[in-house]
Amino acid sequence: MTLAEKILAAHTDEREVSPGEFVNVRVDLILANDITAPIAIREFQKIGVGRVFDPQKVVMVPDHFVPNKDIASAEQAKLMREFAYEQGILYFEIGQSGIEHVLLPEQGLVLPGDVVIGADSHTCTYGALGALATGMGSTDIAAAMATGDVWMKVPPTIKLIYHGSLGEWVGGKDLILYTIGNIGVDGALYSVMEFTGEVIDSLSMDGRFTMANMAVEAGAKAGMFRVDNRTQLYIKPRARRPYRVYEPDNDAEYAQVIEYDVSDIEPQVALPHSPANTKPVSQVGDIEIDQAVIGSCTNGRIEDLRLAAHILKRRKVHPRVRCIIIPGSQQVYLDALTGGLIEIFVRAGAVVSTPTCGPCLGGHMGVLADGERCISTTNRNFVGRMGSPKSEVYLSNPAIAAASAIAGRIASPEEIK
Repeated sequence: MTLAEKILAAHTDEREVSPGEFVNVRVDLILANDITAPIAIREFQKIGVGRVFDPQKVVMVPDHFVPNKDIASAEQAKLMREFAYEQGILYFEIGQSGIEHVLLPEQGLVLPGDVVIGADSHTCTYGALGALATGMGSTDIAAAMATGDVWMKVPPTIKLIYHGSLGEWVGGKDLILYTIGNIGVDGALYSVMEFTGEVIDSLSMDGRFTMANMAVEAGAKAGMFRVDNRTQLYIKPRARRPYRVYEPDNDAEYAQVIEYDVSDIEPQVALPHSPANTKPVSQVGDIEIDQAVIGSCTNGRIEDLRLAAHILKRRKVHPRVRCIIIPGSQQVYLDALTGGLIEIFVRAGAVVSTPTCGPCLGGHMGVLADGERCISTTNRNFVGRMGSPKSEVYLSNPAIAAASAIAGRIASPEEIK
């Protein structure tokens, strides 16, 4: 069995599972946020069981429209907050919170070998920790909160092997954009993407979170990494409960094996209006921007902010550009503050936000007007994703976003002298 199949089998009453089978899977953690939780709560209340199956296995995080931007978002957050207090489930209020997919690994709530489901498509982020994590609809989440399990089809696994060594300014964001550009937005449809190879072995945890996060942009059910020493060093100080590490069998069957030599790839940019519309930064052309966003569940971790600060230090954001920097959690914010990064950003002319998804989904803190262009470290650049349907979003790593904020156009870090 593959890594995903091993974990799924361990969470059923079956000795083994294979792609295409329908199974009832016990879940270790259930997640919802201020957009998706209210729907799940209302559906849960219709079931009539009264209490969630296990309060310690249900987590709710307000992160999309917080601090609340209007009355409607305040009502959404209030409904979730009151349900969380009533049920005694894990709830992270603003001030102790952050973007859910940055927060949960940081808090040690997701561990290797877990099955995690979340009412958010980027729940697949936790595959960086060797967990089987996937997004589902709010009604599925409601049923799981009542029963503790979920009905699902076992997905096939695509093995992606990355050879070579990464060039300067090339990281996890570039690897996943390059991959999606190669296989397309449906290239891994309802499949697990298993990331391997010597390049992956040397990739930081923050880089792995970025890659797992965007697996869904290739249509994947999950994106997964094997647990190695780097994973263990991240997990051990955070883990609050025992966990089990699973390994794929040597004779595991993969639906497809794709190999890349990434030694010569440049930093990548995804042009509107698809994460698969990728080009090397040198081939993007002269594209002026109005806004740069650095943050999100894709690139809002401390490594991402350090990379941006390295570019912005002793430089100024272009006078016609709005540069918005959003730490992924309160801890990331604090680390950036004590590390001097916030001062660098402010002196450069950037604005630093409290942790929030905000502009990524066109929610607040950076919504685009007609005709505006934004370079962003977020995960999607669909039509209208960040505001007006007549705006444009370009996806990149934090170094390109920071360099572009200085240049006033999409630029490589190598251009910033």
